[in-house]
Amino acid sequence: MKIVELPIEFEFNGQKNYIYPSLIISGNELTLVDTGYSNFLPLIENEILKNGYEMKYLKNIIITHYDDDHIGSLYDFKEKYPWINMIASEIESKYISGKVKSERLVQAEEMLVNMSSDEIKFGNWFIQQLKKLKHVSIDEMVHDGDLILDNKCRVVATPGHTSGHISLYFPCLKSIITGDAAVHENDELVIANPHFCLDSESAEHSLNKIKNMKADTYYCYHGGKLTL
Repeated sequence: MKIVELPIEFEFNGQKNYIYPSLIISGNELTLVDTGYSNFLPLIENEILKNGYEMKYLKNIIITHYDDDHIGSLYDFKEKYPWINMIASEIESKYISGKVKSERLVQAEEMLVNMSSDEIKFGNWFIQQLKKLKHVSIDEMVHDGDLILDNKCRVVATPGHTSGHISLYFPCLKSIITGDAAVHENDELVIANPHFCLDSESAEHSLNKIKNMKADTYYCYHGGKLTL
């Protein structure tokens, strides 16, 4: 088993940005963790192919949490590769499948009330982005401590950024895929975008939780891989 970082470059507000989905390789099976923004499917496909892997072996997609930069292309992947097994926490599954209005949309609408006139334009745009996201049914709902991917990966509940956020621990690799439980900044693990955390205290606890697991490598969606 190994983990490959997939650096995806894109432009936002005239600036170059990156996200770092992860690809897990176990035998002939591929598992993608998070899917980028809407229309990112070809960018992620290209990066997978560039690393020498074929899309026909993509068996699973794991979603760490409901945010537009993590689930934006999930529907497109399911449409193009209908055999893919969709995995998420039970809490996040409600939002991804559309059974419950997402926490992020509720938060965005509430924040709009107190925004300045300069901020309102972005606030409205962000709300529309969330409303455009297409719902996808989750095939496998997971919980804290569950072993998945032939028992080689342990699900770690890391709430705070969202209430059902999960990270993934690989004991055999001494590695953790953090999602947004941590970002890599200045050779450190820090809380992702504290302003948007739904529960700052839980986010702090979750960050300490994965730090205390003392992995050798942390695969952060924002900031990229950190090797200690």
